[in-house]
Amino acid sequence: MANQLGDYLKARRAGVKPEDVDLPPGGTRRVPGLRREEVAAMAGLSVDYYTRLEQGREQHPSPSVLNSLARVLRLGPDAQRYLFAIATQGPPVPPVRRQLSPNLLRLVNDWTDHPALITDPCHNIVVANHLGRAIYGGHQHSDNLARLVFLDPAGRTFYRNWNNVAGTIVASIRAAASNPAVNAELMALVGELTVRSEEFSKRWAKAEVLEKTSGQSFLRHPIVGDLDLTYETFKPNGAPDLQLKIYRAEKGSEMSEKLTMLGSLTAAQPDEPAALPDERTVR
Repeated sequence: MANQLGDYLKARRAGVKPEDVDLPPGGTRRVPGLRREEVAAMAGLSVDYYTRLEQGREQHPSPSVLNSLARVLRLGPDAQRYLFAIATQGPPVPPVRRQLSPNLLRLVNDWTDHPALITDPCHNIVVANHLGRAIYGGHQHSDNLARLVFLDPAGRTFYRNWNNVAGTIVASIRAAASNPAVNAELMALVGELTVRSEEFSKRWAKAEVLEKTSGQSFLRHPIVGDLDLTYETFKPNGAPDLQLKIYRAEKGSEMSEKLTMLGSLTAAQPDEPAALPDERTVR
């Protein structure tokens, strides 16, 4: 990722239609989206300067330049944060080491009616309670949600809203990749998925950035059938790079009954005890 900023600018420029920024749509265009000179003009930059940004020959744009580019390229808040992060990267930092609070682990396990997971930026499932394991268990890639979506043979069947989930996974990986402490591991995952999944490769090239904090999951579970769940995500204060994801079904609903059934049917399966902080350090 030697020219991360330039690659990102080119990808986002290709995703903006002329009519999106009040330019006439006509004319012959060799590439999709806006031309370099159009972006430069609307951002108040010279074409030469903007070209050097895309080619990686200029790597220190000012905040005002980045704000102008974010406006022209129609970047949302998450995408703007990503743009500033990759444009102002400091020296390499060692991999982050996080410790999970014993109270947090006990709390996760105490939620017997709600599936709960803790995942890292690579979408590895670090910790899950019983229902969390029951929902995602039984797949070839049950331990990593990104691989489950793009590499697991059952992924497209398991996720009834697979297209939305795939887009969210890719955009969240892109958002996390701006953190230098986890960048190396993430880029290894991106390399693997790019080689092994054409769908991931196409979506990654769009350079979309999003950190989704709530939503709905529509699953087709092999034991209890269709599950429609809502979820919220939180970042633990002691390990802000991790994400706690809690699912729920409306109390007394058919989906709530299915979760109860799933918990009962999988109760005989051995649970791996959640590791306490002095037993597991999360990289």
